[in-house]
Amino acid sequence: MQALNFPEYSFRFKSSENKASIFDPIRKKFVVLQPEEWVRQHCIQYLIEVKKFPKSLINVEKELVINSLKKRYDIVVFNPDGSIHLIVECKAPKITINQSTFDQIARYNLELNASYLMVTNGLNHYYCQMDFKNECYQFLENIPNYN
Repeated sequence: MQALNFPEYSFRFKSSENKASIFDPIRKKFVVLQPEEWVRQHCIQYLIEVKKFPKSLINVEKELVINSLKKRYDIVVFNPDGSIHLIVECKAPKITINQSTFDQIARYNLELNASYLMVTNGLNHYYCQMDFKNECYQFLENIPNYN
């Protein structure tokens, strides 16, 4: 797999039926290793190891309904009170992050009301803080650490 713009992490891998899998510590199972999954697993480790978010507050690949359409978010980090702190949208490294990527995460956030958004393809990371009063978001250098 391609080197990404994250610190180096150690992962658990296995191979079965000629398919490589990577262990997801949040879902507690092996998942097929696709380019987007490679980015997602690095991002999970970044949130846990660097940003110090407890695993118990992180949720991965869950369904949500937006305008009666079923969608799946990549990563959500909750606040201890159950509200949503952060939504992360992961793309494969070859996918260019553009306005439609931000539109996608903004649509998800209409339903989820997260304080922060992160969009990454593993090479480029973008962070935003929501301004609900003015219905916009401000770009940040990074997301705050968990405290």
